[in-house]
Amino acid sequence: MSNMQDEDIKRWTAKRKSALVLDIIQGKATVAEASRQFDLPPAEVEDWVSQAKAGMENALRAKPEDVREQYEREIKKLQEAYGEAMLELRARKKLDALLGRDEN
Repeated sequence: MSNMQDEDIKRWTAKRKSALVLDIIQGKATVAEASRQFDLPPAEVEDWVSQAKAGMENALRAKPEDVREQYEREIKKLQEAYGEAMLELRARKKLDALLGRDEN
């Protein structure tokens, strides 16, 4: 891999992650090669690549969102999904109670 050394990397700084992800995006390495070479789970390397692509897309927007706005939007989506799941659970319990079903 062009930008990375074969040395044992103890701490993955943003700069090191960026260099590795850039090699993958440019086709100089694959996720499988990087995960083997640096003893990283492939899913973690894939997550770094996804984060980098999302960051690039945001940076190239006419009006980039800041990190806080991105997190707040994601938190709102998760809270809405959680709320919907809780409502569905309550409705199912109520239906089971009305129908005289056991909770077990």
